[in-house]
Amino acid sequence: MSKTVKHKTAETPPSRRMPNRNVRPFFEKLAETIKEPVTELNYDSNFELLIAVILSAQATDVSVNIATQQLYPVANTPEAILALGEEGLKSYIKNIGLYNSKAKNVIKTCQDLIEKFDSTVPDNRKDLESLAGVGRKTANVVLNTAFGQPTMAVDTHIFRVGNRTGLATGKTVLIVEKKLIERIPEDFIVDAHHYLILHGRYTCQARTPKCGACPVYDECMFKDKAKFVEL
Repeated sequence: MSKTVKHKTAETPPSRRMPNRNVRPFFEKLAETIKEPVTELNYDSNFELLIAVILSAQATDVSVNIATQQLYPVANTPEAILALGEEGLKSYIKNIGLYNSKAKNVIKTCQDLIEKFDSTVPDNRKDLESLAGVGRKTANVVLNTAFGQPTMAVDTHIFRVGNRTGLATGKTVLIVEKKLIERIPEDFIVDAHHYLILHGRYTCQARTPKCGACPVYDECMFKDKAKFVEL
């Protein structure tokens, strides 16, 4: 019986840089495997997406979807959520981590959307990042998912995939983000965020990557990948 190999921590040292010749096949194979490169957050409008992404910080998409499936039928506009008030909103999102601070940010965001943006989610980084609870990563998700802009929101999954595969290595999310934007072929850039996050979530996992089932095994530069082929 083969012994299961696990990393001692979720951190993986950066691999050697992936050769340029591997980059296009890397994304072509991900595209063949991941037929629907979309977010797993449930939403029906740009506003619902924005709120879901704010709530998803340091929380799972599953927990956010559980909360919003109760919240959105009652309040899914800036005006309706503002009418709930901070305490009313908390009653819907209390299953999500950091719900106290998130409730405060969402209420402030709803106020600003009403007062400054005619209740419309902005389609540019400057205005999005002016909203409470919206940093660069959240803005990138909204710009990419809602407006189809070629942005790259680097979360823990994408940071890991970039470093482990050698596609884009760096010590900070901003460095990895910039390298990804530079290296991803133009025809894959809009969907690349979702290809990478879904690959990291289900295949290139932190402690026990499923290298044996990896569609980009040949392109990946992870030096220990052979140890994980039985997973």
